[in-house]
Amino acid sequence: MSGYPTIIHTEEGMRDGLQIESPDIPLEAKVRLLDALSQTGLKEIAVGSFVSPKWTPQMACMDDLVKAFHPKPGVRYTYTALNDKGQDRAAEFTPPLSPKAHEYSTRVDMCDVFAQRNTNRTQAQQIAAWPKMIEKAVSKGAQDGGMNISNCFGSNWTGEVSTEKLMSMFDRMMQAWNDAGLPVKRIGFSDATGWNMPHQVERTLEQVKARWPTITDFNLHFHNARGAALASVYAALRVLDSGDTMRLQSSIGGMAGCPYCGMGQAAMMIATEDLMHMLEEMGIYTGVDLYKLIEVVWLAEEVVGHPLYGFVSKAGPRPHFDKLYPMDMPRIETLEQARHFILGPKAYRGAASPWPKPITSWQRPESIAGQTEQAPAASPIRAVAK
Repeated sequence: MSGYPTIIHTEEGMRDGLQIESPDIPLEAKVRLLDALSQTGLKEIAVGSFVSPKWTPQMACMDDLVKAFHPKPGVRYTYTALNDKGQDRAAEFTPPLSPKAHEYSTRVDMCDVFAQRNTNRTQAQQIAAWPKMIEKAVSKGAQDGGMNISNCFGSNWTGEVSTEKLMSMFDRMMQAWNDAGLPVKRIGFSDATGWNMPHQVERTLEQVKARWPTITDFNLHFHNARGAALASVYAALRVLDSGDTMRLQSSIGGMAGCPYCGMGQAAMMIATEDLMHMLEEMGIYTGVDLYKLIEVVWLAEEVVGHPLYGFVSKAGPRPHFDKLYPMDMPRIETLEQARHFILGPKAYRGAASPWPKPITSWQRPESIAGQTEQAPAASPIRAVAK
């Protein structure tokens, strides 16, 4: 096989992002943000979680949010529900929420400490639950199974997980599925505490593909706490091929975090705008309007009340052809002035311009130079005041 894998992306700003932000963000602002996300070309958006408001007050308005937003045809709206009560709540709103796929997977956390902090269960208890999950898969007539490991590369409490230890745990899972007569076709890597490194991701995926060729569906949930997640995705793209499916999650502006991982907002994810920009520049079509997406990031910054963490939302996409910068633009020094790639000259009005005469260049023929003076029009996206 050759070429890139099929990529299935989920936008996590409304869920993994807002769950670590202020619980006082008004419903109207969340609706505005979700509606704006729906217009960017993103194919799958996680709306939020049906969980207890006692422990996650940011999700207390989930029912009202799903009632109030305006779903766009062709977009999948997903959710998280951790128990039967949450599933029952979600069922009342399906559609517009998309039904859960009936996939059966065994799960375990490589960090016993995080398992207890996050799920109130020990690693041993998680492993003890495997037979019940596999029995359920068999009784429901499932044709295959899946394996998922959390804190797969390491955790802040127990340190690094070697590739050998990780593969050994997957071996145990694989044996349990084999004993039940079901092949494993899906594998998931969850990295809530941001321990991923590209060389480790590359080595791990190479071993999975060599050892278990039946696995063709890979879920990579990388957090960007140490700034390596985008490089880790690139490493995965080097290993997986056109016969594989790669599932990725990211968040607008990179906002994300778990209150139980010890880093809060610092556990951020890949910024969706950075991921989409890299994929497009690599020749992987996303269908996403990057300029609209960046405006949604700006809206999100107003909604949450602080700057977010991505790069493309600040510097803009690499400009091509009609979006090349005007040659005579003044000195650009601030992040606000840099927004001219969408806002046009008004972003740098009053900035110092030392050029005594117009700049011309053989590298910018008139057919290109004449197209750069008009910046793309800004969309009418505005935040709702808190």
